[in-house]
Amino acid sequence: MVLKPLSSLYGGLLDLRNSLYDAGWLASFTPSQCCLSVGNLTVGGTGKTPAVTYLLRYLLNVDPALTGELATLSRGYGRKTRGFRLATPTDTAETLGDEPLQLYQTFGDQVTVVVDERRSNALQHLAAEQPAIGTVVLDDAFQHRAVRPHLNLLLMDYNRPFYRDEPFPGGRLRERRHGARRADAVIVTKCPHDPTPTERADMTAQIRRYARPAVPVWFAGLRYDTPRRFGTQAPHEPNAPVLLVSGLADARPLEQYVRDTWGLVLHVAYGDHHPYTRADVDQLLGTLPTGHTLLTTEKDRVKLAALLTPDELAARPLAYLPVAMQFWQEADATALASLVLGTLKNR
Repeated sequence: MVLKPLSSLYGGLLDLRNSLYDAGWLASFTPSQCCLSVGNLTVGGTGKTPAVTYLLRYLLNVDPALTGELATLSRGYGRKTRGFRLATPTDTAETLGDEPLQLYQTFGDQVTVVVDERRSNALQHLAAEQPAIGTVVLDDAFQHRAVRPHLNLLLMDYNRPFYRDEPFPGGRLRERRHGARRADAVIVTKCPHDPTPTERADMTAQIRRYARPAVPVWFAGLRYDTPRRFGTQAPHEPNAPVLLVSGLADARPLEQYVRDTWGLVLHVAYGDHHPYTRADVDQLLGTLPTGHTLLTTEKDRVKLAALLTPDELAARPLAYLPVAMQFWQEADATALASLVLGTLKNR
């Protein structure tokens, strides 16, 4: 109750900002590239990076004559640099941000990875310097009204529906619920199972109270792959309970999966985007029991690996757990593909 007036004030200020954009008093830049935005209404933890990865993998299989070259653009949260930056082999999480670095290491030269707090500046820079880039996936851009994307995908965590939440600081919303009306489609992420027809209908109805009445609503979960070794990327199947290390906004689905699959010695849970230090590494390696695996996420691996010596990488059982977004029903995946293709053709 104490925070409710502050939530109302914060929500009102965001309403004012949005109304200024809607009325044209604040300018929105329309990029020359086809921009597909992925974002959310809540603070962190809705699975944006798996969704961005899913989109990029799909776009890599679309006719290049339609997409042009591909790029992904984010602000580069957590980096110590500023302004426009293209990912290179020498970048680290400190220079690029952990999630952009993860994407760069995943796609290499197939996708140009860019960071810039001013996304309009980055898009204009790319248009001038790399005109072959025809499609850009905007990571965490739902509230970035200064750029007008061609497609706005809104993610909602199954476990934290925005229609039951309030604006910060009394809740976890970045803006009021009716901000969902800007979405061209809503993907309910982190579904632990294929929702029943009744559950789908109920959640869809709740979402459409705030989004557009006929907005598509699709349901996806997380698919974990075989763990892979740091350094070599070789498959590594733990044969004993693991020491789990994570720096996520919401590590509950990960912890449950690890507990059910291999058992858990301990879960060392840091905050989201945790900036690991050598002292953290020493403490973790000292905690790791003999014969057990230290298991972490792809996002945390890019930071931890940079702090390890070659001997530690070779000798210690250190692995990360790949994760991907996967729709529970093929019809949802097909509908997203159709929407993306339509956007590419008709922008």
